[in-house]
Amino acid sequence: MAVTQSSDLEIGSKAPSFTLPGTDGEDHALNDNRFEKAILIIFMCNHCPYVKAMLPRFIELQKDFKVLGAQLIGINSNDAVKYPDDSFDAMKKLAEEQGLNFPYLYDETQEVAKAYGAVCTPDIFLFDSEKNLAYHGRLDDNWEHPDQADEHSLRFAMDELLSGQEITREQHPSMGCSIKWK
Repeated sequence: MAVTQSSDLEIGSKAPSFTLPGTDGEDHALNDNRFEKAILIIFMCNHCPYVKAMLPRFIELQKDFKVLGAQLIGINSNDAVKYPDDSFDAMKKLAEEQGLNFPYLYDETQEVAKAYGAVCTPDIFLFDSEKNLAYHGRLDDNWEHPDQADEHSLRFAMDELLSGQEITREQHPSMGCSIKWK
């Protein structure tokens, strides 16, 4: 397994628009979330060990921050031909088995991942209510052992953003497996 770190996307950049199919059988568009205070977009997949380790924390984040106006959206952009564990059918199965409480969308063409500059799974992008990038970085400082994490980077960023403050913490890049490009 090779570790890939996300590239820097400029803070303040607008979120590229998209409409993608979800595991719930619905199409989801970025603009569907226009009333949210924050939109958290995570490029993820089914087979990546980093995502597998962090998935319970993503579910917990959505649960904790939904009431404050944040919406998490998972997007899988991996090549499902070479990586059948990341097929849309496998995504549906994972969403059901794990009880995902956020939309899990399929970017079959990989155009959305390219528009965002996503390079790894997970690659985490937090946007404010105007869909301006406020945070692009890691979940925390211990992807594998949540009980040993000292710096909960994303949670702190979400707390600051949702309380109307500027994000003051240093933004460390996301780290994970590379997106599996076609």
